[in-house]
Amino acid sequence: MSRPFPPRSSPSTGAFVRVNGKIRAREVRVIGIDGKQFGVMPLGDALTLARNSGVDLVEVAPNAVPPVCRVVDFGKYRYEQSKRDKESKKHQHANKVKEVQLSPKIDPHDLGVKIQHAVEFLCEDMKVKINLKFRGREMAHTEFGFQVVQKFIDEIAPYGHADFQPKLAGRNITVMISPLPRNKRAKNPHETSATAPTGNGAAGNNRPQPSDAARTKPRPAPEQPSAGNFSNNPFAQLEVKP
Repeated sequence: MSRPFPPRSSPSTGAFVRVNGKIRAREVRVIGIDGKQFGVMPLGDALTLARNSGVDLVEVAPNAVPPVCRVVDFGKYRYEQSKRDKESKKHQHANKVKEVQLSPKIDPHDLGVKIQHAVEFLCEDMKVKINLKFRGREMAHTEFGFQVVQKFIDEIAPYGHADFQPKLAGRNITVMISPLPRNKRAKNPHETSATAPTGNGAAGNNRPQPSDAARTKPRPAPEQPSAGNFSNNPFAQLEVKP
């Protein structure tokens, strides 16, 4: 006899929670609303208890023997569960890893660019894996590679710390950098530079300002032209009698 297909509404993952009539166990261990232990009882009695309380019977530990059920409002239970999941994700360690490739003869400018990228990754709560690779005869002087890696770690110390000491594995020196907690981590330099005042702000205020005496000094009145200064004055020949 073939088994019926599972209903489409019930997912096949372990996130599915059985409620009330969907619980299949004959006996369950019941926990009350206030956390009171009711012990093991038949499923029918547990459903009656939840119905009399005006709430649901939720299976919280299906793998236990017998399964553990709570007498609780299912909507409130889902809200509390989602809230706990968000809190656990907020406090968990960084799960994304970014790799930075170095070389023993890296140019100082290129090293500075690599450090800036690593700082951005750490400020976004990502781990950084440093990988320095030796080529050809560079293996004869591995101390130069360790110096480069140590300088890299020292530069990003305000943002992250090494999980272990740099170690040589084959032709590579590797080390993992984890971000510091946000309350102990330095601010992202790119964000602070973006909010810095421009030349119209603080820099523009450095221009010399006129003194108080210069501002209060009266301006000379404009010279009024006399009548004789006009070349075609119609009143030049007019005589005024007393």
